[in-house]
Amino acid sequence: MIRSITQLKSEEEIDRLLEGLMRVFIVGCGTCVTLTHTGGEPEVTAMNESLSKKGKLITGQTVVPVACDNLTSDMLGEFGPQMDQSDALLIMTCAFGVQTIARQLKKMVVPALDTLFIGKETGPGEFNEVCIQCGTCIIGETGGICPVTSCHKGLVNGPCGGTDNGKCEIDRRKDCVWTMIYNRLLDLGRLDSMRIIQPPRNHLGEPTPGKMILPEA
Repeated sequence: MIRSITQLKSEEEIDRLLEGLMRVFIVGCGTCVTLTHTGGEPEVTAMNESLSKKGKLITGQTVVPVACDNLTSDMLGEFGPQMDQSDALLIMTCAFGVQTIARQLKKMVVPALDTLFIGKETGPGEFNEVCIQCGTCIIGETGGICPVTSCHKGLVNGPCGGTDNGKCEIDRRKDCVWTMIYNRLLDLGRLDSMRIIQPPRNHLGEPTPGKMILPEA
């Protein structure tokens, strides 16, 4: 299961972003942030209570099913009067949700969360980054294991000199990804792939901002 991994901004930053905005409508999301406990119903209610104690007037709150969906504005339609009464919408979703709502509604939006990375659930309540969407994917030559996200140094040619008994020198609790790649390629009979020297990483594989236009059917 792939999710946008978020964390709540500091209380000081949220207070600064809401400075001068006394009437607030709070929006959460029923997918990623609900799963990571950063923007589901309990968190939205807690934010309501916290801001109310600071003198903010909460005109309403809701948790939309999918904040980054193109139908978000329709989902929020029933709360039109409450949102119209607010000075700003406090959005407790990932950055995708914040931008979606900002594009669809003519209203000041304030993000309550920081989006950290795209992660995969690898255990109960545990998420690990699986892709930084660099646009220069080499996992076809590393046995399907991404060294850019799994190596603390992001090495595309490894291992480094610090690996020790298959462990990472930066985090001794973590397996060295290049040892994992070696073992994977060994099992597949593809060790020759490790002899391919990868060129220096292109840190801008896709010009910013990225854009793709699909060919006509």
